[in-house]
Amino acid sequence: MNREQLLQFIAETYDINADYPWANAPNDMVFRHQDNRKWFALVMKISKQKLGLSEEDFIDILNVKCEPDLIGSLREENGIYPAYHMNKTNWITIALDGSVSDEKIKWLLDISYDLTKK
Repeated sequence: MNREQLLQFIAETYDINADYPWANAPNDMVFRHQDNRKWFALVMKISKQKLGLSEEDFIDILNVKCEPDLIGSLREENGIYPAYHMNKTNWITIALDGSVSDEKIKWLLDISYDLTKK
């Protein structure tokens, strides 16, 4: 799943559009519940090196909240990392480069959505 597909999925599934809160990072976006304004997803473009990878190019990532009991096993999977720039106990980072299946991304988004709703 790429960034555009993710935007479309979130809009169609949760009826939520992206919020662009940072002027210095105009392409980074958050998705929040309309009632409590809590984030359930964050999309950013970061250096692969920030994920501990050796390549010097950039990658789109998705941060989602997750059950702490799942995080350890998820981090062992290709394309899933300790959360970049978030609490690593409750959040994970997913590479949006095709290494994680669309079904797994949707499942993790559902978990994050449920964990952050009222």
